[in-house]
Amino acid sequence: MITINPIDLDGIVFTAVRVELPKTNLLIVSNDVGYIMCAALDVAIFDEKLAEREVIAARAMGVRTIEQLLEAPLESVTNAAAEKFGWHNGMIGKDALLLIA
Repeated sequence: MITINPIDLDGIVFTAVRVELPKTNLLIVSNDVGYIMCAALDVAIFDEKLAEREVIAARAMGVRTIEQLLEAPLESVTNAAAEKFGWHNGMIGKDALLLIA
């Protein structure tokens, strides 16, 4: 099942996506600038193979719900997210998203 819902973060609306897969869930919270995602995201691909796209993205590990994703520390961020918006490892997901609002 795929669930897509608007989610309000301090008065700013983002899109929350949950894809239920066998033995795991794919979790994403995004806007038109960038997104945070569960551990299924391979940040290195964006930095090593697709750097010219300047993708603003980060991942958090061990999350099972959108709420956990928002409260989890980011485990890795793309170079573009770090350079353009100051995202860094350890930053809380919600705080990162508010920087791209």
